[in-house]
Amino acid sequence: MSRQPLVGRSGYRHWTTIATRWADNDVYGHVNNVVHYGWFDTAVNGWLIGRELVDIHHGPVIGLVVESGCSYAAPLEYPGNVEVGLAAVRVGGSSVTYRLGIFAEGAESAAAEGRFTHVYVDRVTRRPVPLPDRWREELAAIGPD
Repeated sequence: MSRQPLVGRSGYRHWTTIATRWADNDVYGHVNNVVHYGWFDTAVNGWLIGRELVDIHHGPVIGLVVESGCSYAAPLEYPGNVEVGLAAVRVGGSSVTYRLGIFAEGAESAAAEGRFTHVYVDRVTRRPVPLPDRWREELAAIGPD
């Protein structure tokens, strides 16, 4: 099976470092594939909260995941840190698709690469809302080259 190579470090403008945990390893001795999705969620939502784009407790807008996926290239394991790179690769009217690269600490090649699409909706009605200009500016700063 052939596939596109994973994007390297230069394809990301925001980074989150996450420590692996003992419970992340599976019986095969590496981080289980489901853990990667938790790292995606942590990196995206940490970035949104850190820029005060989303107030997860009281804000009028929330992000709902409508699609996600991951390609794996190399195993990761406990103990160690991973570095999660974040890029906004598509910005729509009310949605954003993020690309995330998971790298072993200091590695040049990604161990995994994911995609994660949020649709931003009104907290009460769950209807899509347009992305404000400030959001678009922040997302442009982490867009692809």
